[in-house]
Amino acid sequence: MRTKTIKQNKINVVTLGCSKNVYDSEVLMGQLKANGKNVVHEDENDEGNIVVINTCGFIGKAKEESVDTILHYAQKKEAGEVDKVFVTGCLSERYKPDLEKEISNVDQFFGTHDLPNLLKVLEANYKHELIGERLTTTPKHYAYLKIAEGCDRPCSFCAIPLMRGKHKSTPIENLVIEAQKLAADGIKEIMLIAQDLTYYGLDLYKKRALADLLRELVKVEGIEWIRLHYAFPTGFPMDVLEVMKNEPKVCNYLDIPLQHINTEILKSMKRGTTHEKTTNLIKKFREHVPNMAIRTTLIVGYPGETEEQFQELKDWVEEMRFERLGAFEYSHEENTGAYDLEDDVPADVKFRRVNEIMEVQSQISWELNQEKIGNTYRCLFDRKDGEYYYGRTEFDSPDVDNDVLVNAKDHYIKLGEFIDIEIFEAGDFDLYGKPVNQ
Repeated sequence: MRTKTIKQNKINVVTLGCSKNVYDSEVLMGQLKANGKNVVHEDENDEGNIVVINTCGFIGKAKEESVDTILHYAQKKEAGEVDKVFVTGCLSERYKPDLEKEISNVDQFFGTHDLPNLLKVLEANYKHELIGERLTTTPKHYAYLKIAEGCDRPCSFCAIPLMRGKHKSTPIENLVIEAQKLAADGIKEIMLIAQDLTYYGLDLYKKRALADLLRELVKVEGIEWIRLHYAFPTGFPMDVLEVMKNEPKVCNYLDIPLQHINTEILKSMKRGTTHEKTTNLIKKFREHVPNMAIRTTLIVGYPGETEEQFQELKDWVEEMRFERLGAFEYSHEENTGAYDLEDDVPADVKFRRVNEIMEVQSQISWELNQEKIGNTYRCLFDRKDGEYYYGRTEFDSPDVDNDVLVNAKDHYIKLGEFIDIEIFEAGDFDLYGKPVNQ
């Protein structure tokens, strides 16, 4: 018969990487709480005596951060400040044998599909009935909703299929239940995430079913904004645009990583598209939903990228005038298709090219923001920081896009609420406004 320990275990979950990892940590914490465990998320002041690190293994910098975090907590264990350290997530899935050999002070490593086994060593049982039960770590008014796991795309630069496996859609009815539970907890905005939204439903329903999912989610009372992240350009289901246009709850916003525009590089990247097809797709988006904000990400310094090919990309960014854009340096990742190619663009050239793209985008963003001055937008407010409240329009996602700033000395705003804001000033990436009814 087991006796109770005097000191209750507290489990501190530390999350690194993208929103998909945030979601996975929330599911883990929901399971632990349902098992009666004392669980906290990234509690720096009162750290748990048991630490679970959910790692990222996507590109070089993310891997470095993950390894540094593991070493940090391994040293804390060595010093007796924590009792146990467990590692899960993408880095652990991808490099488990190497990590076990190099960092011996970790109690156990788990992969991305090992949740039941991780729970077991934490003395908890995996509860299948907990559809949609999570401990959200985001502000109380928005949350991520992961609609699929894994990816079937063959992109040559990407290691995600190595870590996350094949694409697997979550059934529509399960996602509706999850959205209902989020709404019951006060969530007003949900961001649909997956490695590839475009592919959603093909495995379950033998057709692309993202539009069908959206039509069901808009029926959930309490959810007021639904935002689309991480769509793939090839095979994009155009019926989604009709839902976006006709359903007020679906934000006029699409995050669609395009990666490059030069046809030769797109072919080497195995993106299944060309310069012409990509440009036509963006034009169709804007024809169907004229006031849509399009967010994209680009990779510079891909193996063999010439100065001419980079200039083509830069000129195209100027031409397309994306509302939101991020640029990243190519990272040479083991076991990907591009790893056999020579990583021949020097680091300083990659760095320069990123900066050139972002300079162009800063000017575009500034010009587009000037057009917003004098207009009124419905904004959702996330936080107060210093002298300002920070909110967002439907065209902006948390952490990555523009903020709407309201002076806290002159106005009071309740966080998590929708407020109509008139814009009176604009910078490169921030808008300044005031409530219309104050």
